[in-house]
Amino acid sequence: MVRLSALGYLKLTQTDKFDISYAGAEANVAVSLANYGMETDYITCLPENPIAERCIMDLRGHKVGVDHIQRSGKRMGILYLETGSNARSSKVYYDREDSSIATIQPGSINWEDILKDAGWFHWTGITPALSENAAAECLKAIKIANELGITVSCDINYRGNLWRYGKTAAEVMPEMVACSDIILGNEEDCEKVFGIKPQNFDVEKTNGVVDQSTFCSVCKQMMQKFPRCKKMVVTLRGAINANHNTWGGVLFDGQNLIESRRYDITDIVDRVGAGDSFMGGLIYGLLHYDNDKEALEFATAASCLKHTLKGDYNWVDIFEVESLMNGNFSGRVLR
Repeated sequence: MVRLSALGYLKLTQTDKFDISYAGAEANVAVSLANYGMETDYITCLPENPIAERCIMDLRGHKVGVDHIQRSGKRMGILYLETGSNARSSKVYYDREDSSIATIQPGSINWEDILKDAGWFHWTGITPALSENAAAECLKAIKIANELGITVSCDINYRGNLWRYGKTAAEVMPEMVACSDIILGNEEDCEKVFGIKPQNFDVEKTNGVVDQSTFCSVCKQMMQKFPRCKKMVVTLRGAINANHNTWGGVLFDGQNLIESRRYDITDIVDRVGAGDSFMGGLIYGLLHYDNDKEALEFATAASCLKHTLKGDYNWVDIFEVESLMNGNFSGRVLR
């Protein structure tokens, strides 16, 4: 997508200028992994126009593979962002109808060829929300990845404003999530899509204090519903106000609930894309660390740092993430 952000803390009705960048859940994950030195490819549809060309240049500049991007359709989707402050929430508005990826034609992507040498396939619930064709093509990719023995991860990423083509997330998502090995969500994702929620929990009343163990029941219910799942992960955000959040996560492997360190994030620069930065860190951590605890801590630390950066992408490297993991909270100048 093209991301158009109102400057500073202006409302969209106030601004006469936009900061232009590029965004997208799966693209954000690919950028994170590329920053950590991993080979990635981003699969999507983009039109033949200068805006899409600039997007591809942007991805290529982050060392994300773009050779399998299909050029079709007439337009890129747009995300408009209004950054909130204190008691005023940030707001996101989507303009994605009839975008290239929403109008993808069935069978237009050769998934067998693209995935034949892959080791991991990641998808999010935003793609099947765009259109029936996008959902069908995403499901096809997931099933081919299953046939090839590729690890499949998903971020449920429920966006109620995107499901407009006559089917609900609850109708479409279960078959896709059932084919996934690693599942990421938050308390809203699991409740809105699958009706699974923690008991006696109201995110609006946490005042930033989230009892991570409360989500053990959510993880257990999700793994019972989706027996293929090997690890269920929940991100936990405690919102004190728009500029001050707490941040953490839990990972459940079917037997043990692992809790991450809790971060107190003040003076948030940009929280949009934080979940994707968590997913990128989690994939890297699961592939490179000896245990799930370290993988979860890497993901949480990476996403904590993302809150300090403008734009959807997480620009941090392994050294920065591991430094925070190891207790460097001071923010002192490194020389």
